[in-house]
Amino acid sequence: MTQILMPKATAVWLIENTALSFEQIGAFCGLHPLEVQGIADGEVAVGIVGQDPIGNGQLTAEEIKRCEEDTSANLKMAKSDIPQPLTRTKGPRYTPVSKRQDKPDAVAWLIRHHPELSDAQVSRLIGTTKQTIAAIRDRSHWNTANLRPRDPVLLGLCTQTDLNASILKARKAAGKPATLDPLPGHEIPEDTHDQHPEDQSSQSRWGDLSALFPNKG
Repeated sequence: MTQILMPKATAVWLIENTALSFEQIGAFCGLHPLEVQGIADGEVAVGIVGQDPIGNGQLTAEEIKRCEEDTSANLKMAKSDIPQPLTRTKGPRYTPVSKRQDKPDAVAWLIRHHPELSDAQVSRLIGTTKQTIAAIRDRSHWNTANLRPRDPVLLGLCTQTDLNASILKARKAAGKPATLDPLPGHEIPEDTHDQHPEDQSSQSRWGDLSALFPNKG
């Protein structure tokens, strides 16, 4: 049943103005019968002004009378002609400000590890624009030098379930094996795929310094 407006205030009104049982009022208002009893005894919802469910169109007088005569019946909310707000099902998801700076890294990770994903799929997964994705692909992004490919699931930007579904869908559409295994030619070495560019340049410049600093012990 659709959640009623101001359940405790409605319960107060029903207690004061009807002969409905605590169970009937509780079932309609989404409250436990003991909580309704507490309202009737003045121990719960103290100071709350009753809200008339008939006046706001949530109940009819006939429905209340029907349930007063039959204590086993449950109240049914009246049908309203007032348009109800629609649940938002599409559009970009909200991303906390603290995570927005991680989006380019996540896009870079997807481009590197799953090139079969389309820009539209990456956009839906990460919640970014196709222009940003294109800039990261062709390395024209303003922060390209500092991008660090990181798993969007670990960053909390998408779920593993959504990522897996997108990968399987993309591979199936491309006529490739619909598995989550790396495609031939796209394997990423384990020791370098998440390494920061600065770390790589440092190693190439100085080489392995471990021989100069033997372990003591």
